[in-house]
Amino acid sequence: MKTAHALRLFLVAANAALVVSACSGDDGGTETTVDATTDETTGTTTGDVMTTTSAGPMTETDPTTTGGATEGTTEGTTAATIEPTTGEPPPECGNEVVEDGEACDDGNDDNTDACLDSCEEPSCGDGYVWADNEECDDGGETDLCDDDCTAPVCGDGTLNASAGEACDDGNNEDGDGCTADCMMETCGDGELQGAEQCDDANDDNTDDCIDTCMAATCGDSYVWLDNEECDDGGESETCNDDCTAAACGDMIVNATAGEECDDGNDDDTDDCPSTCLSPVCGDGFVWTDNEECDDGNNEDGDGCSADCLSEVDAQCNEPYNTLNLADRNVAFNDGNNGIEYCDNQNGDVSPQWQGNAWYRFEGEAGTQMPESAPSIYSCGTDAPGWLNGTHPTPQDGIVDRQVCFNWNANQCNWNSNIQVVNCGSFYLYNLDQPGPCDLRYCGETP
Repeated sequence: MKTAHALRLFLVAANAALVVSACSGDDGGTETTVDATTDETTGTTTGDVMTTTSAGPMTETDPTTTGGATEGTTEGTTAATIEPTTGEPPPECGNEVVEDGEACDDGNDDNTDACLDSCEEPSCGDGYVWADNEECDDGGETDLCDDDCTAPVCGDGTLNASAGEACDDGNNEDGDGCTADCMMETCGDGELQGAEQCDDANDDNTDDCIDTCMAATCGDSYVWLDNEECDDGGESETCNDDCTAAACGDMIVNATAGEECDDGNDDDTDDCPSTCLSPVCGDGFVWTDNEECDDGNNEDGDGCSADCLSEVDAQCNEPYNTLNLADRNVAFNDGNNGIEYCDNQNGDVSPQWQGNAWYRFEGEAGTQMPESAPSIYSCGTDAPGWLNGTHPTPQDGIVDRQVCFNWNANQCNWNSNIQVVNCGSFYLYNLDQPGPCDLRYCGETP
C-alpha cells in the first residue's frame, strides 16, 4: 500500500513524460519511461511505462495501479492502462495560468494588450484596438476603420466602401482609372463596374443615382426627389438627420434647431410643452404634478411665487361665473333710451347674470371693475356701477369693498357691498344683487 501510494504521488507531481535512467552492475543499463496521470481522489493512475535494458531484451510493462495494488504482465513489452483523471476543476480564465482551452492568461481585463479578457490572443476584427499593433478595430470595415485594422485613407490600397471609396489603387493620382479622391473615373459612362453602386450617365443629383455613381441616400447632401424633404448632410437647424424638415412636434428631437424635447403633441402641461423646450418654472405653462402655478416670470408677490408656488387665496381655485359681453364695458354707451339691462332678476335681467355669486370679468367686458365713476348710460344700463376703492394684492386675500352706482349727478347714488380677491392674473368679485333697476356692474381693461 505504501509503495503504491508513493508511486501515485510521484506520477501526480510529474504529470508528464519522465525518463529515469539507472545502472544495474556491469551487465548494462536500464532506461524506464513513464507517461502517466494519477487521480488523487480515486487513486487511479492512467499511463504507459516503457522499460529498456541496454544488455538484454526490451520489456514493456503495462501495470494498472488502483488503491495500492499493481497488476500487469511482462512479455518483453508490457502495456498498462490507467483510469482517466476525474474531479479536476475546469479552466479559469483570469488566474494567470494558461490552462486547457486558453491561448493566454495575463490575469487582467485589459483588452488592449496581448491577451484579451476571454483568454484569447488579440486579432484584427475582434473589436478591440491592440495597442502598438492596430490603429483601429471596429470588428470589420466601417467608415472609420479598414478591415485590416488600419485607419481608412484614400490611397492606402485598401478599398473601404463604408468610408465612401469607390476605388483605391494605392496612390493619389488622377488619370489611372481611380481618382485622387478614390472615385471611379469612369462614373457616368452608363456602365456599372467596379465599386459603383449605380451609373445613370447623368449628373442629376436629385434622382436615384448621384454623380459619384453612388445610390442616393439620406446624408449625401443632395435632396432625393420624392424621397427626402431636405438633406444637409446631417442634422441642421432646418433639417433632421432623417432628411425630414425640422419642426417642433414631429417627434424628432433636433438639438441643432434648439429643441430639448419633442413628444409630438401640443399639451403644454406635460413633460414637453409645445415649444419643444424642457418645462421650467417661469415659462408660462403649469407643469402638471410639478407646479402649482406659472405666470411666466420668476417674481414673488404677484400671485405665483418665483418657485411656481401659489400665493393666491384658495377661492381662486373655486368655480366662478364669467362676464364677457362688450355692452358691459365702460366704453359702451348708447345714451338714454338705449339698452337698460339690470343685474337684478326682477327687471330686464342682464345676460350672464346668475344672482349673488363669484364673477370674473373677461374678454370684451374687460378684465376688472373701474375704480372711477363711468358716465351715466354706460355699460348697457342707466346707472353704471364702479369700485369705490382700490383692488387688493394677492397677499391681501379676500377683502370687502363698496360698489357705487352713478345716477342723478351723484356718483354713489346707490351702493352695494361686495368682496374682491386678487388671483394673480385676474380678479374675482363676489357680487350681490343691487337694489332697483336699472343698475349694472361695469368692466374695463385698464
